Amino acid sequence: MLPVRRSLKKALDRESETESEYESLPSPSLPPYDMSHQQQQQQQQQQQGTPSQVPAPHQPTREEQLLAMIATLQQQVNNMLLQQQGSRVEVAKPQVFNGRMEEVSTFINAAWIYIRMKMTEEVATTQVAWVLSYVQGGVTEAWKDNLMDELAKGELEVETAEQLFSKIRNDFGETSEEERKIEQLRTIEQGNRTCDEYVQEFKKVARGSSYEGRPLIEEFKRGLSGVLRRKLAEAEEPPTTIGEWQERAVRLDRNQRQSRAEERMLGRNAACPGGNV
Repeated sequence: MLPVRRSLKKALDRESETESEYESLPSPSLPPYDMSHQQQQQQQQQQQGTPSQVPAPHQPTREEQLLAMIATLQQQVNNMLLQQQGSRVEVAKPQVFNGRMEEVSTFINAAWIYIRMKMTEEVATTQVAWVLSYVQGGVTEAWKDNLMDELAKGELEVETAEQLFSKIRNDFGETSEEERKIEQLRTIEQGNRTCDEYVQEFKKVARGSSYEGRPLIEEFKRGLSGVLRRKLAEAEEPPTTIGEWQERAVRLDRNQRQSRAEERMLGRNAACPGGNV
């Protein structure tokens, strides 16, 4: 029994000595971590063309999306207002045309202006139908029936409002517009109208009459009020052109009418001396 104990004691002593020797050994030290080394590697990768991470695209916020939507809607509204601006202009419609020869030009001009201002977006067939809707009464009813029948059979081609205007002018206008203008020019007079009214009608009738120069001036003088004609003819420097005759006649007529109005006012004041305080 004694030898066993001795052997066990030796083994324990040997183990204790081994542990003491292990503890007495110096502990290994790790080198400090160098952060610059990693940075150098990243720089080398960038220089060698290593793709870097692409930043994510900007995602608009809810507020930015709403603002963009509002701006788009506002632009659309502005465009609609600009397109409708022309349609808000008041334009007179033509009077119903019943086939009277002297109203042909007036009707065509009024219808043409309305189409240009209010119906440019309409197709040609709609414009033609609209013009025909104002051709009513008298001989125009039979004329319109014949026109529609010819169009249905393909015997007549009226595809635009301009073509319809041409047919109305040919069918209802005079064979010689110039002759009608000359006849009117020879009979027109100022009468009790203002000189403004007379001049405007004279210009309308003279247009297309082929009258010009001295013949035109003589016709204007003939229809002018006798008082105005004599005063202008007796002036130190009488008018020499149709434009001067019309301009000075209008100015003189206005002055005379204003003077007569003032005389009437003064006469009433003189008759009622207590009327003015």
